[in-house]
Amino acid sequence: MGVMIIFRLIDDLADGLYSFLKSMIRSLCYFIAGMVIVGLPLYLVALAFKYVG
Repeated sequence: MGVMIIFRLIDDLADGLYSFLKSMIRSLCYFIAGMVIVGLPLYLVALAFKYVG
């Protein structure tokens, strides 16, 4: 009986850690994708204006 409680506790802790890390990695990926989607075109426009002007 006591062993099952410990296994459930470990399982819940592992599940919580997995969910936390998954959300952190997903947030980081969204941040990087946003930087690429917004930053890269802005950099290219600035580079074009540098050569034109």
